[in-house]
Amino acid sequence: MPRIGIIGGSGLYNMKDLKILDYKKVDTPFGEPSDSYMIGTLEEKEVVFLARHGRGHTIPPGDINYRANIYGFKMLGVEWLIGVSAVGSMKEELKPTFIVIPDQFYDLTKRRISTFFGKGMAVHIAFAEPVCLRLNDLIYDAALKITPNVKKGGIYLCIEGPQFSTKAESFIHRNWGVDIIGMTNMPEAKLAREAELCYTTIAMVTDYDVWHETEASVSVDQVVKTFAQNIATAQQILCEVMRLLPVERNCYCANALSGAVITARESVDKEMIKRLNPIVGKYFK
Repeated sequence: MPRIGIIGGSGLYNMKDLKILDYKKVDTPFGEPSDSYMIGTLEEKEVVFLARHGRGHTIPPGDINYRANIYGFKMLGVEWLIGVSAVGSMKEELKPTFIVIPDQFYDLTKRRISTFFGKGMAVHIAFAEPVCLRLNDLIYDAALKITPNVKKGGIYLCIEGPQFSTKAESFIHRNWGVDIIGMTNMPEAKLAREAELCYTTIAMVTDYDVWHETEASVSVDQVVKTFAQNIATAQQILCEVMRLLPVERNCYCANALSGAVITARESVDKEMIKRLNPIVGKYFK
């Protein structure tokens, strides 16, 4: 059975319902992932968990090796990947402790490598719908069983960090109409699409960024405190989702690379095919 991947923080790999069976260190062509992958079971489904920032939260958002993380999931047979992350709210009604399941992203990161490909194989993958809508539906259905405070859909604005926003930035971002703001889901979502994984994220609201006139501006203490409140909800949602998976992968994600390689077949770099075999191998047999 294909494995289900979960990428997030320490509150997830300490889940009482997660039975860890093994720790797998993976070597990738892109270097080391954030940590060893935890192989285990959740609701009797085989899962692969990775601490996005490393255990102990030692890696800031801009230094995460996103390519290695996603490549590792692919190597380990993951087909569905669920991200869990803390976010700031850009809308009054999305209060701290709310859950948002975004369906769009706006990428403001500046120095992160966002593709597995390059010279020798030019690839232009479709990304109009940047998450798996089927997986979004499943997570929303699961979340509603746990809490009414959940929003399906919305725009996740990803900033470079590691600093929080200035007030000027926060007001401008709010005027753009985005729903939530974070630092980690890009280029994670782009790479998951290139790897043909069904990907989406459970975004847990911890604060109002810095735009709110009566709420305190975002701080690490505030994020950690509210995240701890949210994590129990996220754990319950993940357990519910496991009961709904797997499903037939009849979505675009499963064959996203089909037709995306623009380089003439005879001109494709053979070494790149070899290096990216878990991702592109089925197209170059």
